Amino acid sequence: MSILSSPSKPLALIAGPTASGKSAIAVALAQRLAKAGRRGVVINADSAQVYADLRVLSARPSDDEMAGIEHRLFGAWDGEEACSAAAWAAQAKVEIADCHATGAVPILVGGTGLYLKVLLEGIAPIPPIDPAVRAMVRALPDDGAYKLLQIEDPLRAAELAPNDRQRIARALEVKRSTGVTLADWQIAKAGGIGEEVDLHPLVLLPDRTWLYHRCDQRFEAMLQAGAVAEVEALLARDLDPDLPVMRAIGVPEIARFLADELSRESVIAAGQQATRNYAKRQFTWFRRQVDEDWVRITFDAESENIDIGAYFASLLRE
Repeated sequence: MSILSSPSKPLALIAGPTASGKSAIAVALAQRLAKAGRRGVVINADSAQVYADLRVLSARPSDDEMAGIEHRLFGAWDGEEACSAAAWAAQAKVEIADCHATGAVPILVGGTGLYLKVLLEGIAPIPPIDPAVRAMVRALPDDGAYKLLQIEDPLRAAELAPNDRQRIARALEVKRSTGVTLADWQIAKAGGIGEEVDLHPLVLLPDRTWLYHRCDQRFEAMLQAGAVAEVEALLARDLDPDLPVMRAIGVPEIARFLADELSRESVIAAGQQATRNYAKRQFTWFRRQVDEDWVRITFDAESENIDIGAYFASLLRE
């Protein structure tokens, strides 16, 4: 929490990997706030749950799971429109400000670290990339782009895996188009609200074996709950295959199943593996990228009931 933050603008944040129980904790916190005479509003910070098209595959909370607590930015974007971190952060700021104006406590919940980082720290004011530069960079072979980045921005190249094509291309096109490295642009970040709020963060880092088992169970449950029909409806829209909604976990795998390229057993295995891989990346991000003073908790199947009163004691006393 910054010394410049305001106790009149509390912001709870519950983050962690997929299937770690964030949504249930957010609702439980809102219920505890209600007992204290305050209104809690859950605000989505998950890049899949923002899409209206992905109710099942994003594990968006059901009406029963919401338990009468107001939820915002869930299913707020049509799949035809890519929801960037900047676009989400802009709308999240509006919802957070509205909560504060009405005396409510906003409760951010989600596992998309970039969304949270942009909201709290701001975003680099990078000018639009020259289309000719972008086309040239995107046409380079993977090894060619990486070799150029090693020459033009060696520090960024050292941070990236040689096969991380998307981030390599982004770093190279920024340097070539603006003459400034991505790291230097990021020093000039603007628009974050981290200094304006009284942040109460909680990062969930459960036992991985327990979490991966939950991931496996969840994907099977999604198939039983209508995920196949959800993907059929999405494919019928004939959207750009590069849109985030089309690349969400489960969509490519089920699309191959519908095209008779995968058996049901194979699509389950593929979807489960993709989910576990995503959870692993989230673990790494939240361990390395968040502030050291953010509260982190570990738990397993025997201790998954989180003590809301203990971890949010200061917020509940305000």
